[in-house]
Amino acid sequence: MAYQLSFLPKQDKIVNVASIPFRSPFRYPGGKTWFVPRIRQWLTALPSKPNEFIEPFTGGGIVGLTVAFENLANHVTLVELDHQIAVVWKTILYGDGEWLANRIVEFDFSPETVEAELEKIDLSTQEQAFQTILKNRVNRGGILAPGAGKVKQGENGKGLASRWYPETLGKRIRKIIKIRDKFTFIEGDGIEVLKKKTHYQNTVFFIDPPYTAGGKKAGSRLYTHFELNHDELFKVSSALAGDFLMTYSNDRTVQSLVKKYQLVMKEIAMKNTHHAKMTELLIGRDLNWDK
Repeated sequence: MAYQLSFLPKQDKIVNVASIPFRSPFRYPGGKTWFVPRIRQWLTALPSKPNEFIEPFTGGGIVGLTVAFENLANHVTLVELDHQIAVVWKTILYGDGEWLANRIVEFDFSPETVEAELEKIDLSTQEQAFQTILKNRVNRGGILAPGAGKVKQGENGKGLASRWYPETLGKRIRKIIKIRDKFTFIEGDGIEVLKKKTHYQNTVFFIDPPYTAGGKKAGSRLYTHFELNHDELFKVSSALAGDFLMTYSNDRTVQSLVKKYQLVMKEIAMKNTHHAKMTELLIGRDLNWDK
């Protein structure tokens, strides 16, 4: 028998994301800025500082960035399968991130120049990175998946430019460049990386996959690579030698997987892109640190 929602521990208060430092160059659907206080709480409750922190489904990367900036682990490994997103991380962490920051700051933003940029093909990695950032900023909700529409009215009636903050984005990228030695980036399958790291003792994992379990449609609408074997992810995660935290959609399918692999779960409060109050599941081996 699957766990019922009423059996779950009582949910907590919603975190005010305005109180969390915004470090990512992306505005990411399903982003985890609101989850940052819990990551701090979890990592500081561990017996020792982790040697490596791995985020197998990085996306906008706010969690991994926070861990690196706040020195909560010795090294941070980011993994992302979506090539559009990967080129941004590769450019910032391994390529000419300064070029990308300058390109953003100096771009002459208008509906016409945006359209011209987004139509370009056969681009270099760094030009692809700029195209991704631009698309991320002008598409509704920051969605990069095929079929995403562009912002119309936007913030304060600014239309297409309502999420285009060139100076801010440039500063965020330059700050990441200053500490990029703390990072490894892998363009690839998060589950495969987990398998390779199964026996690593002083390595911890934050696992935040696309929410497509239980027939959920959000993940398929928001992300290019949304297909995922959720049972396999639970199986691989439960075998990890290092500690891990998972966040997942709150539904019966996920609850049954938690029970199957003898993990524990807790309802946590969050807000979605439309500011609706919702809950997700926090999953791990031991959540006693979360008081």
